[in-house]
Amino acid sequence: MSADQKVEQATSLLNRVRAEIAKVIVGQQDAVDGVLICLLAGGHVLLEGVPGLGKTTLLRTLARVLHLRYSRIQFTPDLMPADIVGSMIMESDERGLKMLRFQPGPIFANLVLADEINRATPKTQSALLEAMQERTVTSGTTTHELEPPFLVMATQNPIEMEGTYPLPEAQLDRFLMKIVVSYPSRTELMQILERTIQKEEADLDRIIDRPMILELRSICRGVMVAQHVQDFAVDLVMSTQPGHPQAHEMANKYIRYGSSPRGAQALLECGRVLALMRGRFHLSADDVRHVATSVLRHRIILNFDAHAGGQTPETVLHEIIESVAAARTR
Repeated sequence: MSADQKVEQATSLLNRVRAEIAKVIVGQQDAVDGVLICLLAGGHVLLEGVPGLGKTTLLRTLARVLHLRYSRIQFTPDLMPADIVGSMIMESDERGLKMLRFQPGPIFANLVLADEINRATPKTQSALLEAMQERTVTSGTTTHELEPPFLVMATQNPIEMEGTYPLPEAQLDRFLMKIVVSYPSRTELMQILERTIQKEEADLDRIIDRPMILELRSICRGVMVAQHVQDFAVDLVMSTQPGHPQAHEMANKYIRYGSSPRGAQALLECGRVLALMRGRFHLSADDVRHVATSVLRHRIILNFDAHAGGQTPETVLHEIIESVAAARTR
């Protein structure tokens, strides 16, 4: 199969997946595309938004359309690491001999929803670190591999911050994207109400399965990256690092810590999937620009002046991204 045929087939499949999800999820196209991008790029996604915007429904719908194993973990202050990764249990065989056996936890799935992740203690949050980064779970002296594809979609509520534990920077950096889920428009809200009135649940088709997802991943890794696009990604990341000779004035003024090299890697990984979604086998600067805010918003830490001046990661990044993009077109 030629490269053009691969692109055409991949784009067609992804468009069908998006159309199938749209039978349940109204609007929220950025969130839908972001989750698909992270799944195919081999990363994880953090969704932030007030309750009732369909974050949980999105992942459950995705699992049905993609025919993948799905599990949901409700994070609470009393949740323990063993409740996530699993634990050793005592069993007796037919002769009465006792032995220890590992009982896998809900982390052993293809799509894992970590609901309200900031409500659990740091000890429990850290139980996800190995699984997210290494795709393994260690119990005693045994390491268990997690079956690919493996995606953690964590949600957090920006309100009701009492009794919550903000995610540490080390764990935030392990999310490929952070997507802010916004309120629906009036038209979208009317569509949601119309679907609520309907008695029948949407009948979803299974578009692709696990082997096909892994094949799509390999196609995404083959998307070509030109040197000037790579330079653009590097310029974006370095512009967020205060004190660097290439730092943007907004970074020197409002950012305490800029993006790590992992941010540059994420820009290219996410951009390549987006390029394939758009029907191309090469990455463009516009693809990188499109994913930049979602990739970098959780990788920068603002200083006191930014908070005092009413700045947010989005406002700071908007200025930096537009400035770097404009400088490259001169």
